[in-house]
Amino acid sequence: MYYQELPPHPALRPYVACLWRSGSAGGAPFRVLPDNCIDILWQDSGRQAFAVGMMSRAIHVTPSGMTRTVAVRFKPGAAGLFLGVPLHEMTDLDVPITEFARLGEVERLTDRLWGAGVDDVQRLRMIEDHFLARLHHLAPPAGTSLIGAALAALDGSGGALRIDTLAAQLAVSRQHLAAQFRTQVGLSPKLYARIQRFRHATAALRVSEARDWAQLAQDCGYFDQSHLIRDFKEFAGSTPQDFTP
Repeated sequence: MYYQELPPHPALRPYVACLWRSGSAGGAPFRVLPDNCIDILWQDSGRQAFAVGMMSRAIHVTPSGMTRTVAVRFKPGAAGLFLGVPLHEMTDLDVPITEFARLGEVERLTDRLWGAGVDDVQRLRMIEDHFLARLHHLAPPAGTSLIGAALAALDGSGGALRIDTLAAQLAVSRQHLAAQFRTQVGLSPKLYARIQRFRHATAALRVSEARDWAQLAQDCGYFDQSHLIRDFKEFAGSTPQDFTP
């Protein structure tokens, strides 16, 4: 199995986290954890290309045969510009990209991607060119400055910022913030923040063998160790002690 990320064109960097490619020859099932991003995937398995919405829980994937994947990963709050739908409608779902009229002629793109003599890097550049062309026809939806500020504050705090405090800082009601966040990000701001804390904790476990769970909870913005355990069970299906990256 291989996995590689490529940086996007400078014009796409406000919206796209990366372009990526992977390959799997089958084997054991693996787990994909919530990451607060939306991806569009093209695979050579014959399956129609699809967008994966924001995830509120882990998903388990069972590879079947050799499958190559090329994909684009959007930054939080950015996919709606290209998909043109309220993003909470996609949460925990994958949706064929032909459902999104705003993406343009994606069937033609798909045909070109898997043509003879095209390698993965060329495929990713084709995808990049497609989104660069779409960008010239699109305008950000209303409320993006509010959500951009909210995301920056939550990400900057590692998800530790309280939503009441965030709403007060942005001079909006918590209800208005939540409604805009669900539409433009795909999750409630509280759930988004919880996943950010969880990601912070899993990243810490990947680089350190330290297992002081109370200290980890404190470092990652959790109220206490029990909240850390709750999030691991919900988002990874395991306790922190049993978690394997």
